[in-house]
Amino acid sequence: MITIIVVIAIIAILVIWFISVQRQIINREEICKNSLSQIGVQQSSRWDALSALAELVKGYSEHEYKTLTDVIAQRRSITSASSVSEANQQENFLTQAMGRISLVAEQYPDLKAQPVFSQAMDSVNMYENQVRMSRMVFNDAVTMYNKLIRQIPSSIVASMLGFKTKEYLVENQAKTEMPSMKI
Repeated sequence: MITIIVVIAIIAILVIWFISVQRQIINREEICKNSLSQIGVQQSSRWDALSALAELVKGYSEHEYKTLTDVIAQRRSITSASSVSEANQQENFLTQAMGRISLVAEQYPDLKAQPVFSQAMDSVNMYENQVRMSRMVFNDAVTMYNKLIRQIPSSIVASMLGFKTKEYLVENQAKTEMPSMKI
């Protein structure tokens, strides 16, 4: 009789532990999804600011306006169901659009002198910082999730339930080089 009680107690403890680990994994996975979705929200705001800048450019150069709107048209929403490669692809499109706007601003100094242009650039920079922070939060969430599903004993539950490691967002290589500080 005592043996049966001990066996039932051990089974109950294992079931409770299994459920607890499964809940931890789900919680971390949801944090990863939420973090990726937040990147999408920030990128969307940045796209809106870029669209406003494109409208300003229109008065200066129809060709550059068309080029910018073509780049902006490639926008895709990033959601919790998006992949890391989709988020990176959108970041590359944003970088390309910003490069175009910088080029136009250099070609048309009057454009840079407009207060609306300055305000729009400030908005874009603010959203860029928010995207950068959201990317860091996502990578931190992925680190915690990946550690949880790879460490014993939770890795046993993760493999039984089919959880896989997640990819990290990588920084655009063009942005990792130190800009020239020559004056």
